[in-house]
Amino acid sequence: MEGMELQKIEGRLSDRTTSNEEGGEAPKKSKQGGWITFPFIIGTMTGLSLVAGGWASNLIVYLITEYNVKSITATKINNIVLGCYSLFPVVGAIIADSFLGSFPVVAIFSFVSLLGMIMFTLSTTIHSLRPARCVIGSSMCEAPSNVQYAVLYMTLGLASLGLGGTRFTIASLGAEQFDKTKDQGIFFNWYFFTLYFANLISFSVIVYIEDNVGWGLGFGICAIANVIGLALFLLGKPFYRQVKPKGSPFTSLARVMVAAIRKRKILGTFGSPDYYFGTTGVLKMEAGASTKSLRFLNRAALITEGDKQLDGSYTGSWTLCTIEEVEDLKTIIRIIPVWSTGIFLSVTIGIFSSLTTLQALTMNRHLGPHFKIPAGSFLLFNLLATAVSIFIIDRFLIPTWKNLTRRTLTPLQRIGIGHIINILGLVSSALIEIRRLHVVQTHSRIDQPGLVVPMSAMWLVVPLSIMGIGEGFHFPGSIALYYQEFPMSLKSTSTTMVSLLLAIGLYLSPAIMDLVDQITGWLPDDINDGRLDNVYWVLVVIGVVNFGYYLICAKYFKYQQNVEENDRHSELAP
Repeated sequence: MEGMELQKIEGRLSDRTTSNEEGGEAPKKSKQGGWITFPFIIGTMTGLSLVAGGWASNLIVYLITEYNVKSITATKINNIVLGCYSLFPVVGAIIADSFLGSFPVVAIFSFVSLLGMIMFTLSTTIHSLRPARCVIGSSMCEAPSNVQYAVLYMTLGLASLGLGGTRFTIASLGAEQFDKTKDQGIFFNWYFFTLYFANLISFSVIVYIEDNVGWGLGFGICAIANVIGLALFLLGKPFYRQVKPKGSPFTSLARVMVAAIRKRKILGTFGSPDYYFGTTGVLKMEAGASTKSLRFLNRAALITEGDKQLDGSYTGSWTLCTIEEVEDLKTIIRIIPVWSTGIFLSVTIGIFSSLTTLQALTMNRHLGPHFKIPAGSFLLFNLLATAVSIFIIDRFLIPTWKNLTRRTLTPLQRIGIGHIINILGLVSSALIEIRRLHVVQTHSRIDQPGLVVPMSAMWLVVPLSIMGIGEGFHFPGSIALYYQEFPMSLKSTSTTMVSLLLAIGLYLSPAIMDLVDQITGWLPDDINDGRLDNVYWVLVVIGVVNFGYYLICAKYFKYQQNVEENDRHSELAP
């Protein structure tokens, strides 16, 4: 999922750059901004990414070992938290774009993140804030008290808010410091590198310290990294170029709905002269006028006597919108079916990631006689597979495909390939779990909670890598589709659509796990007594059905922008 960060932020960058170019505005010279801000922003990003990886990647293990939370319950809490920090970036982006601007949002939420890390550190060092330790999976473990649960949920809430409010907004702030697209591209390359480098350290070094030295030291290091990142960010304030908020892009969409409903009783056949194009959009929109689909919404742009101002002019309001605003809303409605296919894919990814960590806890994680891989570090293989696959796809696969077929690989094709690879990854997980359960039965490890199955956890690298490759196809393809098809006024919104579907999918995954467990009993607290293989087969079925739904949506989806034509324009551009 980290593999889509670059494309998300580049979408928000392009919106700002393109709008300036279309308006014929030359970039204004300013004493603020430029490369002098780079060390402050990248340093802050490094610190905050270390913090995020340090607690989020090892959360399941933390809940099980420190709070005696049952394994399946821990996965559900983990998925809800993941859903929160996938949703909060959308909220952070809206707050930054509509009300406060990027700098205040990053500063405020960096401090919130610090509060979360202080709470994490205190909860591991003050014994009264957590229950007494016991053997993992034992029925005799002391459950957390209401106060301890309250402290835990407050800590997770602060940490999630801190991560969500800074992750994308700080990249947008970085883009605002540069006028040239080339400089912005270089910045994003470094942003992407920093994100992966920090996650690499978090998933390996910090997680290893938490598992083998102490949770207090691991969280303490994260808190120090947060302090350093926040200090660097504030020190750079005199150098930052701060862009004023532009207002919420959702207001115009709401206006279209309200205006269309108000004029729902107006009957007749109308042509272009009857619609309102605004003061700047006449030449741009009148040639195509309104599209034939979703005609009801066209009423929002229908000019009536009641829309006339005292001076005889017309202006946009909650009773009259431009045709362009109407078409913007139509575009979003048309793309929703394709977008919705990513929700169940996100569900399978969320459940897969959580169950894989539980599998790793029960398997032999030793590399040699002295080194033991932390269970939370196995997700690093998924991250690496996504990063490598994105590089190979962009640098080799797409150019090769274009040379062989004389056509580019469309976003819909990339999404479809991602769906197929995701299903193959789930099949491999089911087969490996069948093998793991066979080893459990062979060595009579049933009803012995906490014991390690004599099977190498490195087998889990196979499905993790396959799923990572699938994400490398699906998520960048989704972002490319949304950014390509969304109207110019909503480019920033388009890049947060993937975060939104991830959040919905991760929120749904605990509910689906609950439903499966209540009906089948396949998910006991000791997974050695369960049937995780059957759960994976259920996910395979969901994936296949969802892929069929995707094929139907893709078949009837029509690009508003010509992909081939856009590519030719890009190649001819100086």
